[in-house]
Amino acid sequence: MWDWNYAFEVLPEIASALGVTISATVVGFILALVLGLIWTLLIRSSNKIITTVADSIVKFIRNTPLLVQLYFIFYVFPQFGLSLDPFTAGVIGLGLHYSTYLSEVFRSGIESVGPGQWEVATALNFTTKKTWTRIILPQAIPPVLPVIGNYFITMFKETPLLSAITLVEILQTAQNIGAGTFRYTEPLTIVGVLFLLLSYPASIALRQLENRVTARYS
Repeated sequence: MWDWNYAFEVLPEIASALGVTISATVVGFILALVLGLIWTLLIRSSNKIITTVADSIVKFIRNTPLLVQLYFIFYVFPQFGLSLDPFTAGVIGLGLHYSTYLSEVFRSGIESVGPGQWEVATALNFTTKKTWTRIILPQAIPPVLPVIGNYFITMFKETPLLSAITLVEILQTAQNIGAGTFRYTEPLTIVGVLFLLLSYPASIALRQLENRVTARYS
């Protein structure tokens, strides 16, 4: 049966681990954004070898499970002399995995920019860097912001996978509490409620953002 006293007793300990979950999500997503843009630029390279290699790597990462990648980074890398703490390994795993999806998002945004914009950059004698930073990216990113936001929420909901590499986030904390008291219902329910309380309002905000973006660019 549900025990409210026990639930309120373990709530502070579980909530205190929420900072680890949020930190892993934020840092991992920043890494995913940077790597995703890099993958996009490499795939669009005029060098066919670079394009082929980058595209192959992206497809390989995208089509293998995140959990396997986390295990590989945390347990296999040390055999080659690269030992990472659970947080760093988790952030790299999340960032690398989601960068492959964001690269596709960036690609669709860039392709939505009309060819006339590239011609304007050429006419103004802009350098490649200036073309991207002043003309292309400012027009390519806003339309895909809702999709980027959806991936952020998805990453947040997948952070419990990091418990598999011993990162003590909210799920691992709840499991540890349950193992010590032999009561899992309350801790795991609290974890589910916390994820809901954070992800649901975010999804509503993203829906509103999507409506605004659609109205602006339609």
